[in-house]
Amino acid sequence: MIEIKVPTVGESISEVTLVKWLKKDGDYVNRDELLCELESEKATFELNAEQAGILHIVAQENATLAIGDVACKIDETAAAPAAKATPEAPKKEEKQATAKTPPATEKPSEESKTNKTTGASATDVKATPVAQAIMADKQVKSADVKGTGAKGRIMKQDVLEALSHPGKKGGSDAFTRQDRREKMSNLRKTVSRRLVEAKNSTAMLTTFNEVDMTRIMDIRKQYKDKFKEAHGVNLGFMSFFTKACCIALTEWPSVNAYIDGEELVYHEYCDISIAVSAPKGLVVPVIRNAESLGMAEIETTVIDLATKARNNKLTIEEMTGGTFTITNGGVFGSLMSTPIINIPQSAILGMHKIQERPMAINGKVEVRPMMYLALSYDHRIIDGRESVSFLVRVKELLENPELLLFGQDPMKTLLEM
Repeated sequence: MIEIKVPTVGESISEVTLVKWLKKDGDYVNRDELLCELESEKATFELNAEQAGILHIVAQENATLAIGDVACKIDETAAAPAAKATPEAPKKEEKQATAKTPPATEKPSEESKTNKTTGASATDVKATPVAQAIMADKQVKSADVKGTGAKGRIMKQDVLEALSHPGKKGGSDAFTRQDRREKMSNLRKTVSRRLVEAKNSTAMLTTFNEVDMTRIMDIRKQYKDKFKEAHGVNLGFMSFFTKACCIALTEWPSVNAYIDGEELVYHEYCDISIAVSAPKGLVVPVIRNAESLGMAEIETTVIDLATKARNNKLTIEEMTGGTFTITNGGVFGSLMSTPIINIPQSAILGMHKIQERPMAINGKVEVRPMMYLALSYDHRIIDGRESVSFLVRVKELLENPELLLFGQDPMKTLLEM
């Protein structure tokens, strides 16, 4: 009997939660077959069978296990189950039986015909003809109407009542006062702890600006098809923001640094963390050396990391580190927010919803697609001059995308200005 123990998944991780068994107790499993999903405070990972044999589950789902605890056992001495015989003979018998079956049984019953003509749900039948006509005309579902007639039959007045109160659903159990409790996952507990720690241990301040997205939206509209044809990925906003932040970080290195005790640690590279909303909580996978990547490489990396996050497949290495974070609340409709620093980093950039607003352009009012930007930063290491200048530089780069190629105005470079 082989014991399958919880492996070491990180220096600072001492316990994990057994989320789900992928195999049942008593199942025969093959070597390297996935057995269960475990969740640490940083990531979700899977446990594999070290040998083939019969599985004996020890730890139950939702149990908290320490590193080294036994999750299950495998009886490697058990013989593999015999392969199932091919069901050719039964198929022949079924064919013969089908051939002998009287044709009358193949015809649909009157009840099935009635169900097809009247609709899938039985509640459609429980309504008067007038009520049915009104529901069909006003596109009201029978589930949204509470019938007051005999045996719950929907009357004309019931439909009119539902139309006069569209937000109120029918049925006595539509609204309840029940509470539901769920155990907080390790990932959610870690996110909670780190957010509170960031608020309490940093001198966090937020500065705002807005960027005119006209040029970037025109570029995407003009080149999106050719870009996807050439690189196999869509041209999104994240690549523009990542490139702009990398250039600005090299010009304002304190925004790309952090405090370690009594020392300041400056990074000469840009590992950009991107905040992703995963099913089990917020995660921040990292784009390594983003300053050296092209637009297509950034988009490909973002898609890969976001897909892994949604499928809970991110590794701890993919979420470790990061020198600066970008979060996009605009995908959820946020117009403005103050993002919280992802410690030990010193700054985070918040993107928001693109909204058309009237702007004064050269003395004239024009409607432009505008986005608010928010930079939250640790005032202990980043002064107001650095934070504001960094955000203004990001704004300049985004409103003049050609600057993203060299980081400088070509004409100013030519004139050595």
